[in-house]
Amino acid sequence: MNKNTKISEYTDEPLQMGERVADFLPSPQDLAEAGEVIKVTIALSKNSVDFFKQEAQAHNSSYQKMIRKLLDEYVRKFQQTDLHPS
Repeated sequence: MNKNTKISEYTDEPLQMGERVADFLPSPQDLAEAGEVIKVTIALSKNSVDFFKQEAQAHNSSYQKMIRKLLDEYVRKFQQTDLHPS
C-alpha cells in the first residue's frame, strides 16, 4: 500500500445529505461542435466511450464532438462559479 494512501474509517453515524446541485449538463441531443479545438490524448472508460458512440450515432454526430461539448459546458458552468473563495 502506498504510504500516502489514507485508510477510511467507517462508523454507524447517520449520513448527512449534502447540498443538491442543479443538473446543468446538456442532453446528448444538445451536444454539438464547439469553437477552436486542440488535439489531446485521453484515456476514457470503455463504458463512457460506448455510451457516446451510441448517442452520436442516434443523433447523426461524432462522439468526439459530443464529449468535447460536454467538457466545454462543464468548464463554462464552473468558470461562472467562484469555487475557491478567498
